[in-house]
Amino acid sequence: MKLVTPSVLVLFLLSVSLAVVAGDWPRWQGAENSSQWRQGGVATTFSEGQAKEHWRVPIGLGYGGPSVVGGKIYVMDYQIRSGDLVNNPSGKSQLEGTERLLCYSLADGELLWEYSYERPYFLSYAGGPRCTPTVDSGRVYALGAEGDLICVSAETGELIWKKNLNAEYQTESPIWGHSAHPLVHGDMLYCVVGGEGSVAVAFDKVTGEEMWRALSAAEPGYCPPTIIEQAGVEQLIIWHPSAINGLNPSTGDVYWSLPLKPSYGMSIMTPRKWGDHLFASGIGAVGALIKLGTDQPTAEFAWRATPKSALFSANATPFVLGDHLYGADINSSNLICAQLSDGKRVWEDATAVVGTHPAPRGTRHGTAMLTYNPENEHFYIFNEQGHLVIAKLSPAGYEEVSRAPVLEPTNEAFGRKVVWSGAAFAGKSMIARNDKELVCIDLSE
Repeated sequence: MKLVTPSVLVLFLLSVSLAVVAGDWPRWQGAENSSQWRQGGVATTFSEGQAKEHWRVPIGLGYGGPSVVGGKIYVMDYQIRSGDLVNNPSGKSQLEGTERLLCYSLADGELLWEYSYERPYFLSYAGGPRCTPTVDSGRVYALGAEGDLICVSAETGELIWKKNLNAEYQTESPIWGHSAHPLVHGDMLYCVVGGEGSVAVAFDKVTGEEMWRALSAAEPGYCPPTIIEQAGVEQLIIWHPSAINGLNPSTGDVYWSLPLKPSYGMSIMTPRKWGDHLFASGIGAVGALIKLGTDQPTAEFAWRATPKSALFSANATPFVLGDHLYGADINSSNLICAQLSDGKRVWEDATAVVGTHPAPRGTRHGTAMLTYNPENEHFYIFNEQGHLVIAKLSPAGYEEVSRAPVLEPTNEAFGRKVVWSGAAFAGKSMIARNDKELVCIDLSE
């Protein structure tokens, strides 16, 4: 029998303690990239409209949500030192400050470590990092708004490797900042970068060495990389503002490409798979259901949306349940239920998104993040008002079960106060942030 030295044993136990387990939320949209919270014994109502808090702690500016692994929370923020932050959709703010990756204890909110670096911003809506950290095998991968990609120890915050994507690939940050959450799959880390021939780049997740680069476009967009399985192979889905593409994740070779061009370069939502189909949509009444090949990795349009049909999600990714799609519509700020077979709208209701129906006249870009719990068949909707809404969604209609305010809307969009960040659901808790606080809500039954 081979003896295990104390140092090897310590490393083994550490790796086990940091491994992703059931109940963790290791990246954007959870462990399966599915926006599902597979947890039993959680509440479906709030007592007297109030949420029970575990704790609440200060945090800085940021749009990026938290990830949770092994009892630790990972989230980014920005500390402004100088400059005026003005949310102008077509203009940029020049800021000086520090970008940080923070690690908190899930148990009590204690700040365990931080990794920080000086980072000037020149962005529109410059209020902090956009990406949710990705946690894998004892490492945390974080992408800052101006292209700083770092890999640190999940336990200590010690730097393992780093690079600035703008400098290395001779590109510039998109006007609204790098927003495509990094994806770890197998031995690779996939990022949306930009530049000639490098919209998509795969790195060795351990060393940071580039493995391949692929695709060119005028802009990289904001849509995170996604892995699907179809036609007997894995496909890496990259949606930049000119086209949606299926790539070989090992080599970057392009299997298929279809033109899908949202306005203002705003390819944002994560494409959703439905059987042998893929749905994507964005601003400018751009949306489509794509039929994927079953024998070969190919694709063609099943249908294209018209302005009065389908659901045009952008800021928030919709959810597929059965043969229907549910999500916040960027044009109307309504929560919409649509048939996937043809895109036909079944119902619309703005209550979950902005609190009333209909939405106040002129309300645009209404945002609500949907998470589904298949254990109790309820949706947990974190909306731009900072409310957590528990609801049942079906083709029959929107049924609000309970609602509680959990965070103050500290940001601004189109003249209204908003919270535009995703929440994490880990164990029996929800963890969410605005530009001032990180809060942990007790959702135990």
